[in-house]
Amino acid sequence: MAGELTMSPIMQDALVILGAAGIVIPVFARFRVTPIIGFIVIGLLVGPFGLGTLVEQIPWLQYVTISDPERLTPFADFGIILLLFAIGLELSFNRLWQMRKLVFGLGSLELLIIGSSSAAFFGYVSGMGTTAALALGFALAFSSTAIVLPISGTKSPVGRAALSMLLFEDIMIVPIIFILGALAPNAANEGWTGLTDTLLQGGLVIVLLLVIGRFALPRLFSQAARTKSPELFLAASLLVVIGASLATAATGLSPIVGALIAGLLIAETEYHGEVESIMEPFKGLALGVFLITIGMSIDVMSILADWVNIAAAVVGVLVFKAVVTGSLLRAMGARRSTAAETGVLMASPSETTLIVLAAATSALVIDVETAQFWQIVTAIGLTITPLLAKLGRVIARRVEAVPELPEEDLEDSRTIIIGGGRVGRLIADMLKAHSQPYVILDSDPDMIDGAKRQGYRAAFGDAARGDALTRLGIEKAPALVLTMDEPVLAQRLVSRLRSQYPDLLIVARARDTDHAAHLYRAGASHAVPENLESSLQLSEAVLVDIGVAMGPVIASIHEKRDEYRERLERDGGLSEKPKLRTSTSAP
Repeated sequence: MAGELTMSPIMQDALVILGAAGIVIPVFARFRVTPIIGFIVIGLLVGPFGLGTLVEQIPWLQYVTISDPERLTPFADFGIILLLFAIGLELSFNRLWQMRKLVFGLGSLELLIIGSSSAAFFGYVSGMGTTAALALGFALAFSSTAIVLPISGTKSPVGRAALSMLLFEDIMIVPIIFILGALAPNAANEGWTGLTDTLLQGGLVIVLLLVIGRFALPRLFSQAARTKSPELFLAASLLVVIGASLATAATGLSPIVGALIAGLLIAETEYHGEVESIMEPFKGLALGVFLITIGMSIDVMSILADWVNIAAAVVGVLVFKAVVTGSLLRAMGARRSTAAETGVLMASPSETTLIVLAAATSALVIDVETAQFWQIVTAIGLTITPLLAKLGRVIARRVEAVPELPEEDLEDSRTIIIGGGRVGRLIADMLKAHSQPYVILDSDPDMIDGAKRQGYRAAFGDAARGDALTRLGIEKAPALVLTMDEPVLAQRLVSRLRSQYPDLLIVARARDTDHAAHLYRAGASHAVPENLESSLQLSEAVLVDIGVAMGPVIASIHEKRDEYRERLERDGGLSEKPKLRTSTSAP
C-alpha cells in the first residue's frame, strides 16, 4: 500500500537507543550521577534477558526492546574507536613520549603480574590447563578504557596513571589474541607466523600514517576550515578516524590503534579544539550504545542461580587487581591517595575481557560454560565501575588526607582560581594585594602542598567534577578564573559552568585568539589571549626603547588590539566587541 511505513529492526533499535539517551542523560545529570550506570541499566531492561523475555506474551514490547544485541556490535565498536580518537586529541607526541616509562614500565608490569598470577591461581585451584589458565588470567587483567577514562580524565595524577596502563593494554590486545590462537589445541605454527606478519605490516602502516598525517592533515583541515562549513569539517574528521582505523585493521592490528594515532596527529595541529567539539556528541552516543550492549549481556536469572560463586569471583577479581595495581603505583613513587584511588578504579575487568574470552572460546582454549561464567562476572564488574570510582575517592581521602580549606573559609564568597601554576599564583597575588578573598583549586596534590607552604589559600580537587566547585561555594563566588593551559578542558568547563551558573563572571586564559573565540562561544565573560597581550607589550617595549614616541606607540597598540577585538567578535559569534583590558596601556 502506498504510504505504508515499515519499521526495520535496525530502525527499531535506533529508536530505542535514542529514546534511552534522551531519558538517561538528563535524568542522571539532574541527580549528578554518571550516565554510565543509566545506560547499562537501560540495556538490562530492554535487552533479551529483561523485557525482551516478555515479547511473546506482550507483543507491543517488541517496539521498546532489542532482541538481537549483535546488531549493535558495530556501533559499540565505533564508540570505542571514537573514544581512543578523543584520547589522542587530548594527548600529544611530546606528552606521550614523556609518559613512556609509565606506559611501558607500569603498564607492562601491571598486565604481566596480574595476568600471570591469575593464571597460576586458576591452574592450581581449578585444575585448568596451562593455556586455558593463561587465557583467563590475562583476559581478566584488562581494565575498561571506555568506562575508566571518562571518569578519571587524563590530566589528574589518577587519570595519568590509568591512561598509561590502559594504553599498554590496548597495545597488547592483538598479540595476546594471536598467541591464544597459536596455543590452541588444534593450532600449528601458523599463529606465530601470523603474529610476525601482523606486527611487520602493522608497523609499516603506522609509519606511513605518521608520515602522511604530518603533511596531509594540516592541509585537509585548513581547506575544510576555509569553507566555514561544519558539515565538511565533520566529514573530514570522520574520514581521518575511520580511514586510520581501517588501515590498521587491514593489517590485523586493532582499529583503536589507528584511531589513537589519528587523534595524536590532529592534536599537533591548530584544529584539534574544533575537531574535539565536533566529535563529542558522536563519541558520547556511540559510547552509550556500547554500555547498553554490556547491560544486555547480563542475565539476571543466571546470576541468581549461581550468585554465591559469581559474587565470590567478582569480589576476588576486584580486590586482587586493586591491591596489585595500587602496590605497583606506590612502589613507583605515587602518593598513597593516588595509588589507592587508581587501584580501585582499575579493578574491574574490561570490554576487552569479553573479546579475549570469545577468542579463547572459538580457539577451543576455554570451554563455553567457563567463558559464560566469567562473561557475567565481567559485565557486573563493568556495571559497578562508577561505584568503584566513588569508593576509590573515599579510600584515598582516608589513607592520605588531601589539603582542605578550614570550614570557616568555605562560608565566605571568594574568587575561585582553577589552576595553581605560575599564572594562577600571580592572579592570587594580585587579589591578595587588593584584599580580595580567593581560593586556588588544583588536582595535583604536590602543587597544592607547595602552594600552601608558600602561604596561598589552596584546596585539592578536580574542577571537571562538579562537587569540587560546589564544595568551594561556587554559587556565591564573585568570579571564576581558569588559568590552565589545556584548551579543550577549559572550553568544556566554560560551557558547563555557563549552563549551570548563567550569571557567574568567568575569566579564562586563552592560548591564542582562535582559542579565545572558542571560549567566548562557550560562554566566557572574558577570554585573554596570552600570545596577543605578551606580543603587544613586547612591541611597546622595543618601540619605546628604540626611540619611537610613547603616544604613537600606544595609539598603534590600541589600533592593533581593536583589530583583534573585531576578529574575536566575528569568529566568536559575539553581539559586540569583547574587552581586552589586560595591559597597563589599555584605555
